[in-house]
Amino acid sequence: MTNSFTPIEILRPTTVEFGCGTIAAAARFAERIGARRPLVISDPFNARRVDQLALPGAVKVFGDVKPEPDLPNLEKAVAMAREAAPDLIVGFGGGSAMDLAKLVAVLCTGEAAFADIVGAEKVGGRSVALMQIPTTSGTGSEAGTRALVTDPASRNKLAVQSRFMLADIAIVDPDLTMTVPRDVTAATGVDALAHCVEAYTSRKAHPAIDLYAIDGARLVGRYLRRAVADGSDREARAGLALASLYGGYCLGPVNTTAGHAVAYPLGTRHHVAHGLACAVIFPHTLAFNMPETSVKTVAVLHALGLPERNVPAAAFDATYQFCADLGIEMRLSALGVPRDDLGAMADEAHAIRRLLDNNPRDLSRDEILKMYETAF
Repeated sequence: MTNSFTPIEILRPTTVEFGCGTIAAAARFAERIGARRPLVISDPFNARRVDQLALPGAVKVFGDVKPEPDLPNLEKAVAMAREAAPDLIVGFGGGSAMDLAKLVAVLCTGEAAFADIVGAEKVGGRSVALMQIPTTSGTGSEAGTRALVTDPASRNKLAVQSRFMLADIAIVDPDLTMTVPRDVTAATGVDALAHCVEAYTSRKAHPAIDLYAIDGARLVGRYLRRAVADGSDREARAGLALASLYGGYCLGPVNTTAGHAVAYPLGTRHHVAHGLACAVIFPHTLAFNMPETSVKTVAVLHALGLPERNVPAAAFDATYQFCADLGIEMRLSALGVPRDDLGAMADEAHAIRRLLDNNPRDLSRDEILKMYETAF
């Protein structure tokens, strides 16, 4: 674990607009920078409500973002952007739309190919403005410098990290999340929780980020059940939107750990939605790490309003029930994951060193396989 004199770099969007009704800031920002050719990167549902942004000029929309975007999906978006020559890119949707918006913004001008920028700080720059507007409360992508897409050939997620992919403005309007269905609200809420908890218990955990991490967990504990029970609960939606933003603050300087590494193959190999995959895995990695992070794990249990026992099995039971009570399907067998692929999934997860090396406790390939078998 790090301490307060360990160096850390914290990057934030230049402007963050948070609160109900802040969607009006989209038009104000676009007018202020003189944008006349905005390109909105969105999923099919949100593409139908782009008019709510009231953007000026000749607005174009790429409305085909996939739930787990892959390289062909990115290439289509970049091709449209190169033809449209936008002066403003807007990510409008969940994490997938915002991740693609980041990549389109740095690839739509210049000659760089995606393969040239995979990794950390390989992007040469950005000459188009970038606005991020989340419509779910989960990824926190609006606040961060990373984007991930799946390579269909290897079925691995490829990550790009760059300060040039940080938004000029992030607009977090909880009213945009009121239409999110119950099951998606539940799963994305646990994804936000996982971002906070994994950063809080990481080997790279830092006091400058811990306050966002534990308060994000507290907000999920207080509001997620309420938002799932009543999607029109405005206070609960706002609380989750803030938790998601805090989770995004955790991702840049600290990032996630084993929970996300073990969850990734569920999405890349079997098309389990990212939030749902993270929710299924969350109790397993939390309990596994508890021997190394007992004080912080107990603090997480307290934040969630769960029994505060320093016993890994009890932590597993409590967090598993927390997720199950939200209506989340916690069995891999019910999510279309075949038992005969668990070994290959364990191989793949164990190779994701950029996340596993952050984990507070070493996790072997066989231990990952055991998690999958238990979750099956």
